[in-house]
Amino acid sequence: MNKNSRIIAFLAVMCILFLYVPMLSIAVFSVNASKIGLTWGGFTLQWYQKLFHNEYILKVALNTLILAVVSTAISTILGTTAAIGLYRYPWPKKLKRGLDMVMHLPVITPDIVFAVALVIAFGAIRAVTGLFDLGLATMIVGHVTFQIAFVALAVYSRLELIGTEVEEAAYDLYAGYGRMLRKVLLPMLGPGIMAGAMLAFTLSLDDFVISFFTAGPKSVTLPLFIYASVRRGVTPEIHALSTLVMAITVTSVMVMQKFIGAEKTATLAV
Repeated sequence: MNKNSRIIAFLAVMCILFLYVPMLSIAVFSVNASKIGLTWGGFTLQWYQKLFHNEYILKVALNTLILAVVSTAISTILGTTAAIGLYRYPWPKKLKRGLDMVMHLPVITPDIVFAVALVIAFGAIRAVTGLFDLGLATMIVGHVTFQIAFVALAVYSRLELIGTEVEEAAYDLYAGYGRMLRKVLLPMLGPGIMAGAMLAFTLSLDDFVISFFTAGPKSVTLPLFIYASVRRGVTPEIHALSTLVMAITVTSVMVMQKFIGAEKTATLAV
């Protein structure tokens, strides 16, 4: 190994430590018997036990799960439909470029700008119709608006890898569009759809900015609860809760990576 390779390896290790040491320290403090300070007081799971016996935290966790599952389901359906329509329909070139830009816009737009825009939109709708009081419904709509883009881009990339030859072969064998969609296209899009869905679920689970701007008094989620609790002081229960959220997020990313690997394998087979 030459000098340049050793420097690159050292920088890579330092980056990994910079990213993961803080998260590991939270996990360590979540099983530390010492409640105050940085001293190690022994191993304990009492903070997790207190966490699971806290009815308010359980309610907040349920809100978070409902928000993530419902918004992911809606965005997966809409994002998959948008990707198929954008890729398969013969759009004019200029309009196609415009639609591509619109599809990428939620991905590159800062969360704070997106959140403020949603608040203004909900305020205008509420002023006209009297609907859309801030709460879980507005949070679901807010999450769906940015999740759709991530799902659509994941499915769109899968469509580009698949091409049109398999669909044309299905049509040559007298399959209608509905049968081709059910038996050919959607099964081949499965890894891309699942990867997009898991990405959307992870983003919803960890989102703070958009949730903060669109939440109501009865629709607190785990990121909002952790933020409010940290402002009052970090407790071992917060360490335990943060560790659980981190574990769920890492698990979701690992599942997403599994489907991405399956997608690459299926592409090579095709």
